[in-house]
Amino acid sequence: MEYEPVIGLEVHLHLKTRTKAFCGCSTEFGGQPNSQVCPVCLGFPGTLPVLNKVALEYAIKAGLALNCTVNKFTKFDRKNYFYPDLPKDYQISQYDFPVSSNGFLEIDIDGKTKRIGITRAHLEEDAGKLIHKDDASLVDFNRTGIALLEIVSMPEINSPQEAYEYLTGLKSVLKYLGVSDCDMEKGSLRCDANVSIRPKGETALGVKTELKNMNSFKAVRDALGYEIERQTKCLEAGEKIIQETRLWDEKQGCSVVMRTKEGAQDYRYFPEPDLTTFIIDESLIEKIRKSIPELPREKCQRFINEYGLSAYDAKLLVLIKEDADFAESCMRSYANKDKKLIVNWLNGALLSEANTRNCQVCQLKVKPEDLAELVSFVERQEISNLSAKMVLTEMIETKKNPAEIIKEKNLSQISDTGALDGFIEEAIKENEKSVLDFKSGKENALMFLVGQVMKKSKGKANPKTAQELIKRRLENA
Repeated sequence: MEYEPVIGLEVHLHLKTRTKAFCGCSTEFGGQPNSQVCPVCLGFPGTLPVLNKVALEYAIKAGLALNCTVNKFTKFDRKNYFYPDLPKDYQISQYDFPVSSNGFLEIDIDGKTKRIGITRAHLEEDAGKLIHKDDASLVDFNRTGIALLEIVSMPEINSPQEAYEYLTGLKSVLKYLGVSDCDMEKGSLRCDANVSIRPKGETALGVKTELKNMNSFKAVRDALGYEIERQTKCLEAGEKIIQETRLWDEKQGCSVVMRTKEGAQDYRYFPEPDLTTFIIDESLIEKIRKSIPELPREKCQRFINEYGLSAYDAKLLVLIKEDADFAESCMRSYANKDKKLIVNWLNGALLSEANTRNCQVCQLKVKPEDLAELVSFVERQEISNLSAKMVLTEMIETKKNPAEIIKEKNLSQISDTGALDGFIEEAIKENEKSVLDFKSGKENALMFLVGQVMKKSKGKANPKTAQELIKRRLENA
């Protein structure tokens, strides 16, 4: 029997507020354990929470960007459960009246656009962090009370790759909005997944398991792949799937049982008595809506239409807002109407330099006009691609412009026939086998000889001219 996976994702997002959701404690990451706490976030008797207005506005902004309906009436509830990192023994969350609901996010999968529904996006407070030692477990309450936005998808994701694309697209939107830094290493973005399988063609949902402890989008994809395979084997062996929470063990590449899964009734939700209900005015919603920037999918389509880019190139360029703005400045600085060459440099050599330095492309501090000038040198065949990559590295390290570096290092490309003859003569004499291979019809041998000329000229030979000269000489020999 063929089975179909059904996946729903719950994303927990730290909102980028200076203070916590219901008190004035700092949200700065990396403080000494238990140094950013107060009686309110520690749940001392008699203390009262006060909602952070910025957190509410950020939640509305995210909801609008995700095509949700912002609910004019919203309230908070107590979600009751006991765990050592939860000092009040309950979490202030939202149950039946979230900030926003009924939205969607579009993803591209297998060349098609798919719409993933979003059930709700609600505000809540974070719990603390447990630190396990050999002989004890410690708890740091600094994170307790930080404003979280939980974004819950519909169970409309049908493969681990779709889940990966959804998370990547969601993170991109949220970073464009500036509501979170989405740093998974700091715990600013965490993801839980609910996954079940059912016979293909059926509509009823199977018994689900919840996956936790996934520290990257790749880990989410891997964990889902494992869990789908595990459930399939269970059903094929005639076993029943048990509703439970499982932890992903990245080192072992498998999931392990954590606990049987609670239902909503186990949390005994009831309205938070210490917070009033909130009426969100239409004028506030419209004000926030107007502050939303051009989002990744809109920008991607505009880049395709305005600059003639391929969907693949445009999607890479718009992933991070600051990099997309930098890329657009580069394309505008580049005089050629066809932007393909400069886009290749943005998505190729420049992105490689950024990855090597573990930073964003825009953080390399290359001036858009300097990159455009460098690419123009290559386009005019005044320097080779190899030399241009050396120039780019020098531009990043010294902040000099490309013309200055090319002159200093004498990197101008050699296109003069007379100047190339010596290099070509040496390459032919030293590689008789390649000469014979070319004469016997092996075209790759010609490119090998061109490579030898490039090597002898220290990357300064014009490869196109060198290829033509070698071919002509061998054919006439």
